Order: sequence, then structure tokens, then C-alpha cells
Amino acid sequence: MATAYYLTRNHGIRSVAVLEKGWIGGGNTGRNTAIVRSNYLTIPSIRFYDFSLCLYEGLSRELGFNIMLSQRGVVTLAFSRHQLRLMNRRVNALRHLKVDSEILTVPQIKRLLPLLSERSAAGRQIFGGFIQRRGGVIRHDAVAWGYARAADAQGVDIIQECEVTGFRKVNGAVTGVETPRGVISTTRVGLAVAGSSSILAAKLGIDLPITSMALQAMVSEPVKPVLDVVLDGALYVSQSDRGELVMGGGTDVYISYAQRSGIQRVEDNMAALIDLFPAFGRLRFMRQWAGLVDLTPDASPIIDASPIGGVCLSCGWGTYGFKAIPAGGVTFAHLLATGTSHPLARPFTLDRFRTGALIDEGGSSGMDDREPLL
Repeated sequence: MATAYYLTRNHGIRSVAVLEKGWIGGGNTGRNTAIVRSNYLTIPSIRFYDFSLCLYEGLSRELGFNIMLSQRGVVTLAFSRHQLRLMNRRVNALRHLKVDSEILTVPQIKRLLPLLSERSAAGRQIFGGFIQRRGGVIRHDAVAWGYARAADAQGVDIIQECEVTGFRKVNGAVTGVETPRGVISTTRVGLAVAGSSSILAAKLGIDLPITSMALQAMVSEPVKPVLDVVLDGALYVSQSDRGELVMGGGTDVYISYAQRSGIQRVEDNMAALIDLFPAFGRLRFMRQWAGLVDLTPDASPIIDASPIGGVCLSCGWGTYGFKAIPAGGVTFAHLLATGTSHPLARPFTLDRFRTGALIDEGGSSGMDDREPLL
């Protein structure tokens, strides 16, 4: 939806159709924990995601639709001196690029999170952390529908319940898209289908370096306000406007194309939550869901032309896709309209997996203490 909107607004292209297998917002956009931030590790990622956050900050005014941005701050915890050293490196990199970020001492963290246990019964100890105060949460459905309304108003054709079943090619270039409703002739196609990217790419004869897994989220019963910031630590958790604790953790440990919930991730996340906040052990668990994410080896996206003429790829967003919706839309629209990469998207090529010019963001979730590549 974002790509379609920016194709019309930024490039004046009016013959645009969005083909959606299900319904608007029925994919990962409506199945995530709606956190936005730009506190990444590498220079290309910091610039890209901060551009996206800047667009989010003005998106309600631009679209004329309240996306309910709440910049309450994102706090990341360090559970070892090693993690704290890595956080210092990340904060220095962010501040060098003039992106807001600051190290927090344990007393400062306790003032932000008074219910947080500094030393847990399981032996976990907090050594410090850092905060990006511009980070926060957004209503995910509002983002999907805000872009959909704006795109529709500019003449974009939004076709729901219209699965792409195949492609037509002549001399190595795309000439049409096959659907149950018929063939749509076109010479330019953009694939932005998250965890289904490898499935559609295979129909074109492209083998993408992507692994698809389920990322699960869950909510508690609603309570009065008890959590003023977004926490990104052993799990990520925030409190919704309705009072629910919205939380999640890492992906499932097996490959899957199903948006299916599982008990193991629930147990892991609940154990981490209660270890950090013993008082939350009294809350009832209400419901869970799963989104299908597409993971690349370096946890960074692919925004590039494919080996098939006229086909462009926006994929490999993994667990970071919601944060990147505005910037992803701007840069992908630029690629589709001009045939050249946007300056912010140039590092995110498909060819980097051949050359080794990786952009390692595997430790940017706050739940991985691997040494990053800078």
C-alpha cells in the first residue's frame, strides 16, 4: 500500500494495482507488536530506519488519518557487561549520525520501569541499557488503512482476495500476472509479500536467500497503566491504549509458512516476562497470534531488481518490516518508477550475498548479544 501510494504521489504513475491474496492488513502488518524505532547497528540501517521514523512522525498529517503514533521511548536492557559494551558502541554510532540515543544506568532504568526486578529469581541481572526516546508504538491497522485510503483516493486499484498464481514471461522479462480472475498484462511487477516472497519468486524461477518462520505475539488481560515505555530485552513488551500488555519474542525455531500459534513460544515469553516483572505473574493470558516473517542471512532487507526483467523485490524484512513501511514504500516506489535504486536502498542489493557485503543486523532486536559487523 505504501509503495502504491508513493508511486502516485512521488512519481505521478496512475496505472497501479495492488493484488492482495487476503484482505488489507491481513498479513504481517496486522500481526505484529507495532513497535517503531531506528536504533540499529550499521550505517545503512540507521539512515534507512531513521528516515522511516521521520516519515512516521508526519504521516498522520500527510494521510489525513490518525495512525496513533505514541513516542513513549524504547528501552533496551543489557544482561551482561558484554551486552552493555555493545550498546555503548551502538549508541556512539547512532549519535555520530545524529540519531537520538542515550545510555541508561540501572537507577535510571528503575525510574522508568519501577516494577522491573533488577536481579531475578532465575539469576538474571541488569547491568544497564539504552533508550531511544523517539521510538514507540503505532496502531498497525491505522497504518494499513491510512495508506489504503490515500492510495485509493489517488486512483490505485486495490483488489482483495486476488491471489497471484503465476507469471507470464517473454525473453526473460515479465509480461503479465496470472490470477483466478484472469491475466493482468504488465511490464513492471513489484513483489512485496513478506514471508511468501520465496513462494512467488519460485514461480519466476528465482531462488531467494530467505527463510520463512512464524513470529508470535500475545496479549494479557487489560489493567490500569503500569508500563510507560516500550521494553526490548529478554522479550519485547508494551502496554496498549486498552491496557493490555502486548508482547513477543524471537521467531519459532522451525521453518513454516503457517500463521499458527504454538505453546513453546508462549511459555518462553511468559517465563521471561515474569522473570523481569514478578508482579505480572498475576495477570491472565488472553490470546496470541502469529505472523509470517522472511529472514535473510544478515537480517537486512532486499530492495532490488530481480534477474527477471521488470520484476523488483522488496523482501527479507524479517521482524523489522513494520518499522520500515514508509521508507520501504518510498524506496521501492523509486525503484519501480525509475529502474534505479534510491540512495538509501543501494546497500540492500540481492548481489551482496554473492559479494559478501553483508549488513549484519542480527543483534538489533535487543535479544541477541552477538558481536555485530560494523
